[in-house]
Amino acid sequence: MKTKPENDTDLRIKVNRETARLPWSELQRHFAQGTVIYVSEELDLVDVAVRISHDDKDNIAKWMAEGKIGKVSDIQAQTWTESDAALWTSVVSPFVLVQPEKKNVH
Repeated sequence: MKTKPENDTDLRIKVNRETARLPWSELQRHFAQGTVIYVSEELDLVDVAVRISHDDKDNIAKWMAEGKIGKVSDIQAQTWTESDAALWTSVVSPFVLVQPEKKNVH
């Protein structure tokens, strides 16, 4: 029986351990290859990575339709280059998921 994404604790722990902040400059070659996927700050990066690993088409399609995940645009890439941004990063081969740091709301 296949584990549901929300119950796949082992994969969730693995993805969480492998998530890191990286400067955009280190991710640009992946962007040039078209494999960098933007994840909105509204979503949990680890959850998105796990769901992509499980090929959870329903949630992925919903998030894409809502603009919460998608290929990084040239404008995003340019902005991150100019601001020397560091992004949370998680690899789900062949994709590199990136998420800007959540802004602290007080």
